Amino acid sequence: QVQLVESGGGLVQPGGSLTLSCAASGTVLRISTMYWYRQVPGKQRELVATITSGGNTNYGDSVKGRFTISRDNAKNLVYLQMNTLKPEDTAVYYCNATDGFRSWWGQGTQVTVSS
Repeated sequence: QVQLVESGGGLVQPGGSLTLSCAASGTVLRISTMYWYRQVPGKQRELVATITSGGNTNYGDSVKGRFTISRDNAKNLVYLQMNTLKPEDTAVYYCNATDGFRSWWGQGTQVTVSS
């Protein structure tokens, strides 16, 4: 089993920055790809960013050029650096990890972008 705990959410003004962290524990050696998703009430969960075990990254169109995903395999951490935040980035952000067969979710952290 893998446990994921997100942190770093909060209230930020438009144009501001925030960094989310996701700490993985448990059978972490099995983890390959990690993801950040976000969800707004009443809408489907949206894929924000992906990072493979080798460090290859991919981003959703709405965050390209503003968000950066990274990971520290030694510390079992994955980060989401969010810059130039917009009100439409307001959502609950979730960390997800997979070993290719199963996936695990964190509990989510709220990000609110508002003046």
